Amino acid sequence: MSRIGRKPINVPSGVTITLADTNITVQGPKGSLSRELHKDMKVTVDGNVINVERPSDNKLHRSLHGTTRSVVANMVNGVTEGFSKNLDLVGVGYRANKNGNKLVLNVGYSHPVEIQPENGIEFEVPTNTKIIVKGIDKELVGATAAKVRSVREPEPYKGKGIKYEGERILRKEGKAGKKK
Repeated sequence: MSRIGRKPINVPSGVTITLADTNITVQGPKGSLSRELHKDMKVTVDGNVINVERPSDNKLHRSLHGTTRSVVANMVNGVTEGFSKNLDLVGVGYRANKNGNKLVLNVGYSHPVEIQPENGIEFEVPTNTKIIVKGIDKELVGATAAKVRSVREPEPYKGKGIKYEGERILRKEGKAGKKK
């Protein structure tokens, strides 16, 4: 059995779970998330506990078991606490600011780069070199953070660019002098 798939999901108070065929809807204090799950996975709600079961031990069902449980747990966690990704800007003159709900990046191009957040995503800029991407959908928060990072990925020689907080950039040595 999958160790992760076997673990029950505790539902905090204030969160309602609605199961309809293969769709699951989770509503909580921060919002509502809905997702279609694989038709073979069986999700049951017993009071304040959600269990995910698989019909057989074939490879597809084993691989879907833990994934389905993690997806449902992330939905419950998202509507109660939410998710965030922190990004750092490294480089001389690199800065970020908010213009309305848009994120404006000055990262060495001849023009500022504007990023419009998708529904359910919010940008915070506590300092001009830090960006926080917040939302209730873990997948969407990660995708948006990756989109922001892709504007100017960190380069390996000086480490300049947009990086995740705590990310270690593998550095390369520059050009060596001419050998005689």
